[in-house]
Amino acid sequence: QVQLVESGGGLVQPGGSLKLSCAASGFTFRLYAMGWYRQAPGKQREFVAEISGGGTTYYVDFVKGRFTISRDNAKNTVYLQMNNLKPEDTAVYYCSGSSSWGQGTQVTVSS
Repeated sequence: QVQLVESGGGLVQPGGSLKLSCAASGFTFRLYAMGWYRQAPGKQREFVAEISGGGTTYYVDFVKGRFTISRDNAKNTVYLQMNNLKPEDTAVYYCSGSSSWGQGTQVTVSS
């Protein structure tokens, strides 16, 4: 049974940083691309970043230079380091992999 469990969300001031984690189980983690998506209130879920099993990364334009996706295959965990956060980054952030989704973690950027 595939499980993805996100953590690390919270309230942060504009310009601040957060690091999200997603612990995966139930599949051969190192063989799968993993992604982060987000959904703001009243909006559709949107792609944020992805990392291949081999470590190649992809980002949506509006997070390039601010967010970094990484993975630790020994720990079956994917991370999203978010720097210089803006109020428009406020959303529920979801981890995705092996055709499954986590439950999401709330990120709120506000002064």
